[in-house]
Amino acid sequence: QIHTLMKSDLEIMDKILINRLDSNVDLISQMSQYIINSGGKRIRPLLLLLCAKSTNYEGEHAHAMAVVIELIHTATLLHDDVIDHSETRRGKESANELWGNAPSVLVGDFLYSRAFEIMVEPNSMQIMKILSKATNQISEGEVLQLLNIKNSKVTQSEYFEVIERKTACLFKASCQIAGILSKSDDKIFEALGTFGLHLGNAFQIIDDTLDYESDSSV
Repeated sequence: QIHTLMKSDLEIMDKILINRLDSNVDLISQMSQYIINSGGKRIRPLLLLLCAKSTNYEGEHAHAMAVVIELIHTATLLHDDVIDHSETRRGKESANELWGNAPSVLVGDFLYSRAFEIMVEPNSMQIMKILSKATNQISEGEVLQLLNIKNSKVTQSEYFEVIERKTACLFKASCQIAGILSKSDDKIFEALGTFGLHLGNAFQIIDDTLDYESDSSV
């Protein structure tokens, strides 16, 4: 139902995404297009677009900011797959399996830097602060997760610290950016952030549970 409601918005976002991935370095374009077209659910940019609608934003920046969110998320996936030695991603061969670790890391860096090029366009220091903080938190979350490998004594609070940084902070940022664009008051801005944080935590808990309890078809 949500995808039907947001179909035209997602199509606009996808067009911008494909356009902004263009590079005169062929390998970058080839890898970027492969990753972006590999069947992602676009949940994070979808959240931004939904929150923009719900706060009555009618400007031109929502789709571009949704692209920023998707680029940041995709960059983290590229780096994740290298760290985890993943051979598949979304049922297809991972980028590092096809092209190797070094190109995957460098194209991930390209996606990050392209995201930062786009995020300055609304000329909002508040948006830049939220996104730069989120990318920093994601990196911290990944390092914390790395430190916790094979640690059977991880507490629930430590686990939540990891997933809030690794996953939920980008959900939160997606929702809050919509509030900034629509010039929502502080109460709505905080509510959007809280919603995004809780949804992001729930998403990651389910994802982690499936890793333990399901097979690849599920």
